[in-house]
Amino acid sequence: MLLTKQSSGARWHLRPDGPDKVTGALKYLTDMQMEGMLYGKVLRSPHPHAWILAIRTERAERLPGVRAVITHLDVPGMNRFGIAIPDQPVLCEDHVRYVGDAVAAVAAETEELAELALTLIEVDYEPLQVVDDPEAALLPNAPRLHPGGNVLHRSAYKRGDVKEGFARCAHVVEETYYTPRQMHAYMETEGGLFVPEEEGRLTVYAPTQHGFKDRMQLGRILAVPDSQIRVVSSPIGGSFGGKDELNVQPYGALLALKTGKPVKMHQSRWESVRAGLKRHPMKITMRTGIDDQGKLIAHQVRIVADTGAYATLGPAVLNFCAEHVLGPYLIVHTDVEGVSVYTNNGVSGEFRGFGGNQAIYALEGQLDRLAEAAGMDPWRLRRINVRGACDAGPMGQRIVPTDGAVQVWEALERSPIWERRSALSSNTGEPWLRRGIGAALVMHGSGLGFGIPDPAGGRLLLNREGKIEAAFGYEEFGQGVLATLEIMLLEHFHCEAGDLRLVIGDTDLVPSSGSSTASRVTSMLWHSLNRLVPVFLGKLLARASELTGIPPEQLCTGPGGVWQKSQLEHQNGSDEPVLTYLQIAEQGTHGMMAQTQFHFPITPDAVTGGHYLYTYSAVAVEVEVNTLTGKVRVIDQHHVVAAGPVVNPMGYIGQIEGGNSMALGFTLSEDAVMQEGHYLTKNLDTYLIPTIRDVPAHIQVEAIDELPLEDIYGPRGVGEIGTIGPAPAICSAIHHAVGKWITRLPIDSSQLIEVVDWTKGEGSL
Repeated sequence: MLLTKQSSGARWHLRPDGPDKVTGALKYLTDMQMEGMLYGKVLRSPHPHAWILAIRTERAERLPGVRAVITHLDVPGMNRFGIAIPDQPVLCEDHVRYVGDAVAAVAAETEELAELALTLIEVDYEPLQVVDDPEAALLPNAPRLHPGGNVLHRSAYKRGDVKEGFARCAHVVEETYYTPRQMHAYMETEGGLFVPEEEGRLTVYAPTQHGFKDRMQLGRILAVPDSQIRVVSSPIGGSFGGKDELNVQPYGALLALKTGKPVKMHQSRWESVRAGLKRHPMKITMRTGIDDQGKLIAHQVRIVADTGAYATLGPAVLNFCAEHVLGPYLIVHTDVEGVSVYTNNGVSGEFRGFGGNQAIYALEGQLDRLAEAAGMDPWRLRRINVRGACDAGPMGQRIVPTDGAVQVWEALERSPIWERRSALSSNTGEPWLRRGIGAALVMHGSGLGFGIPDPAGGRLLLNREGKIEAAFGYEEFGQGVLATLEIMLLEHFHCEAGDLRLVIGDTDLVPSSGSSTASRVTSMLWHSLNRLVPVFLGKLLARASELTGIPPEQLCTGPGGVWQKSQLEHQNGSDEPVLTYLQIAEQGTHGMMAQTQFHFPITPDAVTGGHYLYTYSAVAVEVEVNTLTGKVRVIDQHHVVAAGPVVNPMGYIGQIEGGNSMALGFTLSEDAVMQEGHYLTKNLDTYLIPTIRDVPAHIQVEAIDELPLEDIYGPRGVGEIGTIGPAPAICSAIHHAVGKWITRLPIDSSQLIEVVDWTKGEGSL
């Protein structure tokens, strides 16, 4: 349920891709077939750490039906990839660093033949010491996993003097929090179709969140200009950050160009587990103090992130975490240090929430513990310290003023779930079932942050078919970008959906709009259209005026074409536009286009990674703890979100509810367990993602859609913020129910088991 004043004028809307998705008619990129295509497979290292002594491919090459076998010797350009730091070999030369490392790849006439060919490739390895713990990787005697050592990145921020601050504190809490290696668990695993074209061009049909970045990286690998590569990246069966980085694209591209044939690749779930990105496991130690009035005085944080074998966006994730461990609060003295460390574990990278999940889980845990130590109401403690509308950002940077933090705090306090907290009885009628209510206050920065290129842009034109065509370099991977774009266009032009053509996710057809990440797309569409529509509309109405003789100021767009304003003001069923869009197009479309390029709004202060736009949320949950089994069931939730105007109500709710479901897994069940560099969790039969039975039947989503009058930045994205608050809120509710603090996710149910005195109906440790 969505509660909002609807001041934005948003309305419920059928998403354009909805019917095909719910009926199964939609074809994902990995469903594609092509006559004469080959099947590609990758040989990956069985060792988490080893030297490669020799690779022999002759037996595989002689197998009938095998059309190509490639190793690092077949990479014509740069044998490395990485969206920010290209440190991962496409095909390893002499050193493997994790069990997903690619050593060779094959293309064959059938998938079975390709699998068989992999078994015929002989690789001689010399196993090396495995570094599977990031703190062990920091020791002086640890094996060096990369030439520069085992530290990928450090991040730090200090303000004031924490030693002096702690001396002034009435209450100090110190705790260490651990978060899991979470899988994206998307419906469509990595794959695609790679098609060699005329004149040496290559078309790549593969899921990604940034087609132009893929094109750039593939151009370097193939040693060809970017313009020779076309990347078609939509529709995608889920990503959540996991397909932001290259995965199978280099191998499909190399095999297609070598064979001259289309090559299809599609990873099994186990291959996806083995080689795909995961959420960074983190160890976060916090020491936090308040004075006798509850004011936050000192906050010291140490973060250790396991980035795995390669970098991908590990530095940016650490920077985001280091910013968000300060949260939506004003703290006098702060001292934050973080380190992202190479290990021989699976690669950690982009994941919905981007380090904010780990940070806020730990920070909100500190606030709850401090409230207990001081004998204060935990929600009141937050209000004492929450950032005001005109306060600086977490790292002292100037940010766009917003009352969002206070607004969500106030809204949650008067929510039904929080109002019944003090009266809630943990006695449910069954002595082993206990109930509790907890809450968390959340912030999330939008965009990539200061110092990282964050371009945006788009194009509007009248095409030859008489459609208003909107082209953007974004991808549809379930987040609803098509529906949101369509709603915005309908509101700008007052037309019908049939008057529009939406073009996304094809580097040959769209301008570069930046990445489909970082809760930025809705905001950037809004800004783009505000720039594009006046220019395009001026050209369209001027052309209509030339053709009709009606002054342009008397014309407007509407259903089917251009209308006189007086017609629409007194519209009846027989009225028709003075010109249809097709009639205008038939007279020529030259000049009927508007384009824009700009940058995501950034803070004017040079704070690397610091954000300018923030979204705020408050989450309250009610849980039921079974003290016989230790299992936790979430039975009620209330989310309040302050993200500016609601453009797409259905999409808004979907993002919060979907993010919440992912957060339930992060909190209660999901962990891609590794031991000595090997995955123990290999498939979804042992890696337990939440099902519909695990999601509470009642989830309330309340949208605060007001912005300060001077705010020119419009709607903020909500794709990530729904994933962040549930974990600390659930842990708070568990403490309310059974009096136990949680320091490690996912929650170990054995910690919550109690011995019950059946005669008295009371539990005891």
